[in-house]
Amino acid sequence: MKILITGHKGMLGSELMETLCKEHQVAGVDLDEMDITDLDKTRQTISLIKPDLIYHTASYNLVDLAETRWEDAFKINTIGTRNVALVAREVGATMVFFSTDYVFDGTKNSPYEEWDIPNPLGVYARSKAAAEWMVRTLIPEHFIIRISWLIGHHSRNFVETIITKTQAGESLSVVNDQIGSPTFVTDLIGELQRLVPTRAFGTYHISNNETCTWYDLATAVLDEIKSEVPLRPISTEESSRPAPRPRFSYLRNAMLELTIGDRMPPWQEGLRKYLSARQNNVRK
Repeated sequence: MKILITGHKGMLGSELMETLCKEHQVAGVDLDEMDITDLDKTRQTISLIKPDLIYHTASYNLVDLAETRWEDAFKINTIGTRNVALVAREVGATMVFFSTDYVFDGTKNSPYEEWDIPNPLGVYARSKAAAEWMVRTLIPEHFIIRISWLIGHHSRNFVETIITKTQAGESLSVVNDQIGSPTFVTDLIGELQRLVPTRAFGTYHISNNETCTWYDLATAVLDEIKSEVPLRPISTEESSRPAPRPRFSYLRNAMLELTIGDRMPPWQEGLRKYLSARQNNVRK
C-alpha cells in the first residue's frame, strides 16, 4: 500500500513512519515541506504521490498560544484539514484524521463515547472540532480518531518533562483535578493497524484504558523511576494556563470495542512499556 503521512516529523507521525515503512511504501511531508493551508500546493504534492491512504497528523497543537493566535490554529487545523480531505477524495485515498478529547467540555462526568455531542471550550478545541466537520462532510472514506494526552518517543511530552525536571532536582507541581487518560503512541499504532484495513469508516476513540489525573500520572512516573522528588498537587486555577481545559475528558473506546474489540491496555501498562523502551534506547 502507498501511504502518505502529513506531519511526519511529529510525535505520532514519526512513529507511524518507523512502523509502517516495514510493510508499505511510505512518504512523509511536514508543514515546512507541504503548506497544507494552500489548496493548490496541497493538491500538487498529494497528486504527485497518489497515495492509497493518508494519515493526517499535521496539526497546530499549541493549545495556550492558540488563544491569541486563533488564525494560525484555524488555518492549519481546519483549513489545512479541509484541503487534505478535498485532495484525498480527488485521488481516491482513505483519510485518517486525528482529533482530540478537547472537543468535549468535560461536564459529563462519565466516559465520553463517540456519539456524544462535542462542545469545545477553547480556540484549539474549536479548530479541531471544525476540522472533524470538514472531514465528515468532504470525504466518505475516512476515520476520525480522537486521542488524549498523547505520549510518544520522538517529541517532548508530559512524561519526559517530569523525568527532565526530576533529573534536575526540581520540585514538581502538577494538576490534580483534570481527569482523562494518556494515549501511548505505540499502543495507538497497534490498534490503527487492526482498524484501518477493515474500512469500517467512522469516528473512533482510541485511548489507553482506565482514568487518572495528571498528578496520578506524574506519581506513577516517579514510582517507576524510583524518584523521591517532591510532588505537589495543584488545581487547574493554580496552573494559570490561558486556554480552558475539560475537567473530565476520559474517552471510552466504544466504537473500537464494537467493531474489532478494544485491545488498548490500561495506561499503567502503557507507561511501563514506554519507560522500558526509553531505557533500552538510552542504554544503546
